[in-house]
Amino acid sequence: MKQILFKGCGTAIATPFNDTGVNINEFKKLVEFQIDNKVDSLIVCGTTGEASTMTKEEKIEVINCAIQTSNKKIPIIVGTGSNNTKQAIENSQLAESLGADGLLVVTPYYNKATQKGLIAHYKAIAESVSIPIILYNVPSRTGVNILPQTCLELSKVPNIVAIKEASGNISQVAEITKLCGDNLYIYSGNDDQIVPILSLGGIGVISVLSNIKPKLTHDIVQNFFEGNLSASLKLQLDNLPLIKLLFTEVNPIPVKAALNILGFDFGEPRLPLSPISKENFELLKHELLKA
Repeated sequence: MKQILFKGCGTAIATPFNDTGVNINEFKKLVEFQIDNKVDSLIVCGTTGEASTMTKEEKIEVINCAIQTSNKKIPIIVGTGSNNTKQAIENSQLAESLGADGLLVVTPYYNKATQKGLIAHYKAIAESVSIPIILYNVPSRTGVNILPQTCLELSKVPNIVAIKEASGNISQVAEITKLCGDNLYIYSGNDDQIVPILSLGGIGVISVLSNIKPKLTHDIVQNFFEGNLSASLKLQLDNLPLIKLLFTEVNPIPVKAALNILGFDFGEPRLPLSPISKENFELLKHELLKA
């Protein structure tokens, strides 16, 4: 049985930018808000955090802030993936040296690696660090899918402990569970599939929704594991309209707008992402105020 980094809700936390770089005071406020509202982990420098447009210095600033603010209350997991294996190794070693509890490593994007290439890529990263690694499968963004048989092969690597499954393919999730069991834990990577993936053996979610509704997202998972399945399902279904609005435009465009609506100062996404459309902003604002 592998080490469990966290069980429950991990927030894929957004990053606030201003004219000079990261608005670190505002980031710290959101980290504190997350911890106060029962999230079980924070994932920094991921897709939602816009890591692809952050400098190395900005990433270090954000990682340090999350680790220091959390002060061991919850695990801090750092996104370190790259389509350059050497760069992913350097990112991962840096995160470990800063005190990260674990790593989230997305599949190489654009290169379109074969399954054999994916295995070699992940093994090279895993061998370069000692902390646990969560694979991140999101074919809609990367152009490559980690197949269940590849998951089985990677589950044999001691510090590859879990996968964030955002393929949207429930049948694939079931196959990964069947093949890997407790050697590769599964987190839902889609907020509209938390309960379905928990029912197939998942142990939590890495969530965008929890940026703005941390306790609610935590409660979806908590109720499920406490056997209150009807309450878990109701929370999942009641929040589908909001979840849908959070993905009307490319993540994290809508969630940054939502954080601004709620009173945080998260600015706008960095180019090449653009601000949310006026129409979608009004729909999102209406849904948040209704909630």
